[in-house]
Amino acid sequence: MAPRKKTPAMIWVRKSQQSATIGMHLDSSLLPDCVSKLQLSPSPSAKIGQTFLMRDWSLLPEELLRIISKYLEDKDYCFDVVHARSVCSSWRSIFPFPSCLLRQSYSLPSFAKFPRKTKDLCTLEKIPLFLFRVRAPASHYEYFLGDLGPDKSEDRMERPSPLQCSVKYKIPGTDPTLMNMLDCQIIPLGHQYRMIGWYPDSLATSFRGVAVLPLNKQGGGGGGGGFVVLIGYSHGLLVLRSAERRWMRLEQSSIADCSDILTFRGRFYVVFLNGDIFVIDPYSLEATPLMPPEVLNSGSCNYLVPCGNDELFLVVVIIPRSSVLDFGKLTCRVSKLDEEAGEWVEVSDLGDRVLFIGNQGNVACSAKELPNGCGVSGNSILFTDGLGFKNFAYKYGVPTGNAEDDLSLWRFSRENLVDVLNKSPPVVALQIAR
Repeated sequence: MAPRKKTPAMIWVRKSQQSATIGMHLDSSLLPDCVSKLQLSPSPSAKIGQTFLMRDWSLLPEELLRIISKYLEDKDYCFDVVHARSVCSSWRSIFPFPSCLLRQSYSLPSFAKFPRKTKDLCTLEKIPLFLFRVRAPASHYEYFLGDLGPDKSEDRMERPSPLQCSVKYKIPGTDPTLMNMLDCQIIPLGHQYRMIGWYPDSLATSFRGVAVLPLNKQGGGGGGGGFVVLIGYSHGLLVLRSAERRWMRLEQSSIADCSDILTFRGRFYVVFLNGDIFVIDPYSLEATPLMPPEVLNSGSCNYLVPCGNDELFLVVVIIPRSSVLDFGKLTCRVSKLDEEAGEWVEVSDLGDRVLFIGNQGNVACSAKELPNGCGVSGNSILFTDGLGFKNFAYKYGVPTGNAEDDLSLWRFSRENLVDVLNKSPPVVALQIAR
């Protein structure tokens, strides 16, 4: 059999010389040539004489669908499977939900009564994150930043519309809505970890930030395989190794509370509310300070944004010391981590990247993946959980009309207005004007 040819988007093509009954007698060895692309939305009407016909993809023979499903088992085609499952209930019964999109979960001892031992359990889930671009009216673009999972509702097979994924969002003043994935472009943005089913009432026991790293047998510190979990909890850091199954407190590396934890190239990066940043080795649990750039005569908030496993950016939001806080006048500095030197290097150009910063995690997306940018231009930063529901992307060197202003900063671009329709997890809804 010839090697399977990978294509970015699969569109069904029937060659003009082939029989109309090809689906019933198709040799699977011919599939890569015959079915080079699979279009999962209704095709334009085809004119035959004076008659217009619409292809009904739900009527494809089951034998052919099962052959196609085998060629989409590779994780590179997971979103083609999501779209295929959106066609109808019979397609959902044949195309299993992609395993690479399922949430991995860990059952861990509860830390609610730390340092006392407890038999109670909590669940830690690894949740894939995605950017969904929805077909919208010509006046604007709609985006949803959040997670994806199979629809668990009882009537998922009988729904008249192809709602096969439980991607729920709630705009204030409306009922929760399930998203039709057939109409969405889906862009993967990595993952984040969340504690599920444990909601402390006291701020003293709340946690900020959680991340997991695998341990290998060759690693230092006697790791012996398994994984290690790090959380910011009750004014400190707690760590758990899978082999030991118990929480222990790390020596405090900062006088402030933790604000966020993420992983990058096999190490933990912890950000504290006072701006401190520490790198923690998962084997030795040794914490090394990674000093952020100094901000003079003002306060600041620090955000780490990984770009896959290639680069790690630090966005410093500079807060002027003033009696009146004007979010439209906030500025930012952006730096990139030089791992070898162990320092941050200030940058003015992110290339085609857009950095999203908010409650759904800090993630990066290439604007090139979006048709004509779709209102989101590269080399920009978009905050999704700021005060108010109207926002603009931050750009570097935006002129202010004031000769005294430092232009070597990132400011509101006022390029495209962004309406934040929903800020609450699991999905942030954005609407960007053309």
